[in-house]
Amino acid sequence: MKSNISIQTKKDKVIIKIENDVEQKQILQELKKKLTELKKLYKEDTTPIFITGKVFKNEEMEQIQEEIQKVLPVDINFDSPKILGLHGIKKSFSKEIATSETKFHRGSLRSGQKIEFEGSLVILGDVNAGAEVLAGENIVVLGILRGMAHAGAKGNKEAIIAAASIESVQIRIANIVKQIEKEEIQEEIKTCAYVNEDEEVVLE
Repeated sequence: MKSNISIQTKKDKVIIKIENDVEQKQILQELKKKLTELKKLYKEDTTPIFITGKVFKNEEMEQIQEEIQKVLPVDINFDSPKILGLHGIKKSFSKEIATSETKFHRGSLRSGQKIEFEGSLVILGDVNAGAEVLAGENIVVLGILRGMAHAGAKGNKEAIIAAASIESVQIRIANIVKQIEKEEIQEEIKTCAYVNEDEEVVLE
């Protein structure tokens, strides 16, 4: 049976990655088993725990924190937006973004689906692997972006790509392509992509 929780120990922290499509009840059950193994590694150590992967509600975070601290009295940090979507893309709004005509798409995009628009695109859901979103201006995904996104398709390098979590293999802004390595998104959630002064696509 596939494990939905993976644990990685680093020098200064322990990273617990939880898969996105797992129910809270199942997470808590698996976590109990994993914590028994993790306690052996700890002994008297106080290395903090960093939880990444799934986006949690406040109540769910509290339940997970409580479960861990029953076994390990250590600091726990979540790489999870407090509110799915809008909080996760807050960094994108600190950038100067040009106003453009915007199209809203309600619902998630499945593999094989493609949406194109000359202005900005807002997807009210996830963009799954195998789906494609292409916009002349900005792309904002209120869920998880796993498919291919191409913002600034007419050459606008000021365009941005924002999502609750960017987990694509590849994204593009204008004519600049960014291949995303798994390691780059495993440690912390990336919510915004833009072109920097060196004309490279940067993920934050």
